[in-house]
Amino acid sequence: MVAGWAASGHPAAAPRAGASIDWVTAAGLVVSVALLFSVSGGMLWLVGYNYDGLFGNPATKIHPSTYVLVLVFAWRSCTYGNPIGYCVSVADRRPASALMALIAIALLVVVVARQRPGMAGMIDTFVAAALFVLMLSEADERTFARLRGVVHAVMTANALLALFEFATKTLVFPYRLDGVLFANDTRSTALQGHPLSNATVTAIYVLALLSGSRTLSTPMRLGLVGLQFCALVAFGGRSAMVLTIILGGAYMLIHGFSTLRAGRVNLLGAALAFILAALLPVALALAAYYGFFDALLERFVSDSGSANARVEMFELFKHLELRDLIIGPDIDLIETLRRINGLEQGIENPIIRTVLYQGAFFTLLLLFGFVLFMFEVARRCHPGVWLLMLGWIILLNTSESLASKTTLLSKFVLIALVLYRPVPAGRGGPGRSPAPRHPGSFV
Repeated sequence: MVAGWAASGHPAAAPRAGASIDWVTAAGLVVSVALLFSVSGGMLWLVGYNYDGLFGNPATKIHPSTYVLVLVFAWRSCTYGNPIGYCVSVADRRPASALMALIAIALLVVVVARQRPGMAGMIDTFVAAALFVLMLSEADERTFARLRGVVHAVMTANALLALFEFATKTLVFPYRLDGVLFANDTRSTALQGHPLSNATVTAIYVLALLSGSRTLSTPMRLGLVGLQFCALVAFGGRSAMVLTIILGGAYMLIHGFSTLRAGRVNLLGAALAFILAALLPVALALAAYYGFFDALLERFVSDSGSANARVEMFELFKHLELRDLIIGPDIDLIETLRRINGLEQGIENPIIRTVLYQGAFFTLLLLFGFVLFMFEVARRCHPGVWLLMLGWIILLNTSESLASKTTLLSKFVLIALVLYRPVPAGRGGPGRSPAPRHPGSFV
């Protein structure tokens, strides 16, 4: 793995020339990504698959995309000629991803042995994300192009469905917990389930459209940004909305001024920007008049105790001994303290929640692997990925996120690797930049 660790130190490392995968593996990756982004727990419930619930067949607690991904990984291992050799090969290419997978599997064994919650979470949250990165390490340009198409198509369909649900007040695939609907929560669920998960992925996608997605034209990117921003309102994610406005707005202003100072102005992009700037106040006024922002504003006024929960969660530590903090306290004690302190909705910070349920030792181990994993993913993208990484880290700490079962990490790494892909080795001359600047690009 020494070569792999050394390679990870180079900025925006391009894929190795000549790397290729068979058509079954490529098709399997596309299917797995399509399932990941388009199939929610609410949709699975309709076919008798209780993914989001606490009860039922343990096999249904793993997302179908993960099953497909594992099968594709096994297939590729066999077609490689030497399964162990394949694992060593991809681990050498992406050592931090291999380490992340090993840490998650080790913690999975510990969770099962100690009979603690989070078994499916280790698989869907961390192992699946690591497997995606490992397998994409040898994917060719054609596969990445197909994956880009899937991501853009599903995210567009997700936004359109969210706006349809918002307009009709009808949830097509509502979020359920063991089949129970949350009648008072009318926020859109679209294709990706829980509104907050939707909001997180949508915010990340918007940032990727701004600083990545260089295969799309500027008008197309602006159109998608506008559509996704409207969907954010339908999902009602306050943190995601505020973060998108602040980071996205700051990014556009900074790079807009940078472009003007450099004298590189695309006339079509400039004209479109002026037209949008003139129409934006009118559009916002009309949307506010017809109540488009009412549901979102209500979320800011009444957060159902979410802000208070972020304060009360620290009170739980006062009732725990040092030994409990290191190896993890009794689960029944944590559940009792959580209810007493009014934290029925959950502990809205991934690090705090993992410490309370698994202990500080396992939290630090997982955090160590996660940091290396994020560093490795960033090194495989072009420099604009810093905006995506910043938004991702901030959003992670506004909810339980990675401390519970979620597919958010897999979706994030796919958006990063697919939409921020550098130029492959062998394209362009030695002086060429890691990624071509598209006319009218934000960067």
